[in-house]
Amino acid sequence: MYRYSVATVARTEMVEITSRVQEAVSQSGVKDGLATVFVPHTTAAVTINEAADPSVTRDILQGLEKIVPYRAAYYQHREGNSDAHLKASLLGSSVNVPVEGGHLVLGTWQGIFFCEFDGPRQRQFYVLVAGESPR
Repeated sequence: MYRYSVATVARTEMVEITSRVQEAVSQSGVKDGLATVFVPHTTAAVTINEAADPSVTRDILQGLEKIVPYRAAYYQHREGNSDAHLKASLLGSSVNVPVEGGHLVLGTWQGIFFCEFDGPRQRQFYVLVAGESPR
């Protein structure tokens, strides 16, 4: 298993981590299998989406803000970050990506993103690569 750090700089932010996940795959020696990316935080998430146009991540963050506003009168959690917990739950704490020939199997425009909803913070994510290695 591989552990990586991410330093976020904003309260809400999407940081592309595709190259770091590919690094873990390469270091593992697995040629065909599965890479699991896991975020061990209750106010952060991981997702796969378009990485070619930065306006997509801005649109995602703005859309999530409309669905789950930062401040709402009905929130009861005392820390003031209920929206971050809800957004993290909507996107999820892990993704699985197939590995073929030692490379992540992603669509032409796809990338893997660490999603911060309660930053800025120093965060971590884990990559577990499982599968067949050449003998």
